[in-house]
Amino acid sequence: MDLIAYAVPFFLAALLVELVADKLRKSRLYRLNDAVNSLSAGILDQTTGYFTKFLPLFFYGLVFEHFALIDMPLAWFDLSPRGIALWAIAIVGWDFCYYWLHRYSHEISVLWAAHAVHHQSEDYNLSTALRQTSSSFLLNWIFFLPMFVIGFPFEVLFAVAAINLIYQFWVHTQIVRRLGVLDRIFSTPSNHRVHHAQNDRYIDKNYGGIFIIWDRMFGTFQAELDEEPVVFGVRKQLANWNPVWANLQVYSYLWQDSVRAERLGDKLRVWFGRTGWRPADVAAAYPRALTDPEHLVRFDPAVPAAVRRYVLLQFVIATALTLVISVLYAQQGAAVVLVPCLQLWALLYTLGLLDEMRPYALRFEALRLLVIVPLGILAFGTQAAWLVPTAAGYILASLIGLILIRKSVLKQQVIDVN
Repeated sequence: MDLIAYAVPFFLAALLVELVADKLRKSRLYRLNDAVNSLSAGILDQTTGYFTKFLPLFFYGLVFEHFALIDMPLAWFDLSPRGIALWAIAIVGWDFCYYWLHRYSHEISVLWAAHAVHHQSEDYNLSTALRQTSSSFLLNWIFFLPMFVIGFPFEVLFAVAAINLIYQFWVHTQIVRRLGVLDRIFSTPSNHRVHHAQNDRYIDKNYGGIFIIWDRMFGTFQAELDEEPVVFGVRKQLANWNPVWANLQVYSYLWQDSVRAERLGDKLRVWFGRTGWRPADVAAAYPRALTDPEHLVRFDPAVPAAVRRYVLLQFVIATALTLVISVLYAQQGAAVVLVPCLQLWALLYTLGLLDEMRPYALRFEALRLLVIVPLGILAFGTQAAWLVPTAAGYILASLIGLILIRKSVLKQQVIDVN
């Protein structure tokens, strides 16, 4: 049973409730461009996972088969006192492993390159919770191998992994303030807001997924302080609404520094050294400006209202396509969803361009509609009678929207000139 799939409707419902509350309170916790970017990163993670999750599964299976220390039958994990105790041990053990993964994801450059995606948003709301990286499959699995070495059944560990992830959704909010004694035991919204801060006092604190006691034990706890409001985001500003670049940005910086470094040891240390470390020769020749949390100007390029409406409607379509792809994947596997995923990724990429109002954004969207979408339909086949007319209607309606946007942009340019 996929607990996360069952949780998605609740995620979306909670997000809508928070959005309505934000509008009623006029607290401006949400910006359309930032929320779409965060959710696009989450969709990218979910759909690329169809083709990448075999890697951790392979190593989990290998370790479990050859190195498991205890044979734990699944029947042990029932509702008896012993079963409940075993479930509790599994949940606590997984969260302990998660703490170290999360901590080292902030302290080692190559792990930060993956994890940084989750921290790039300069807003903090429930959409931020769904902002996930697409490259965690490369190394994150290493930190959970001890649970498989102990011998916990696969079904149990997949369930507790889902529980751990689902729990962390609700802590990404500013609406819930302090929770008293719960803030001392669990990762709560107050504790996790600190974790997403770039303030000097708050940075690299509060790594626990479910429990904050790990941070108290290992010296990484910091309480949220009234006198120092949290400034969200990362020190090297993303300044981009492209979910693909969001996943590649830090890897790109590391690659550049590694290529430019003179010494072989420095070339390797760039990747596996402390986050933020750069070879002295590279840092001197290629300085990299960092944001000042006290004077942060959030990335928020102005775009016409017509573009915002178009992006919102297209993102609704992207969400629907994501759900269709998930059903196809469950029924027929990864091979069947490759072409739809490529279509989806092209759409998400284009939405990022439009939200930044890049000079070539409208041209790329027209290219997507007139070339990429038809090619996708041809490649996917026409087994479903509704597919071609539906795609044709979608293309036509979208092109009309683009024409209206073009007129709106030209009109605004005339107004600006005058």
